[in-house]
Amino acid sequence: MGRPKGGKNRNHSKEEKLALVLRNLEGESLLALERDSGIYHSQIDKWTKQYLEGGEEALVNKRKPGNPLARYERSKELTYEEQLEYKIALLERELLKKDAEIVRLKKSNEPERGDAKRK
Repeated sequence: MGRPKGGKNRNHSKEEKLALVLRNLEGESLLALERDSGIYHSQIDKWTKQYLEGGEEALVNKRKPGNPLARYERSKELTYEEQLEYKIALLERELLKKDAEIVRLKKSNEPERGDAKRK
């Protein structure tokens, strides 16, 4: 069902997750934990499985990479070196797009060749 429309994704601290997981492992039911914390029982169950597989470190929030070019676009005045790095990053991105387009075109042509071989 997912979160309600317009809701926000929340980041829970490792300590908050660990407290709920330990309460679950001590025997408290997932539904009772959901009522107390407001966090869906399926999420707490997921954290419990992560904890059992990887320990406390498995509960640490992972940082998402984001846009690598954002640091250049936000800066008003770039040094010459930063301007070159930005241009290189743009060219690398363009090259990746072209490579992906080539792969896509090759795949779109494969079924035609495959059909011809079968006839």
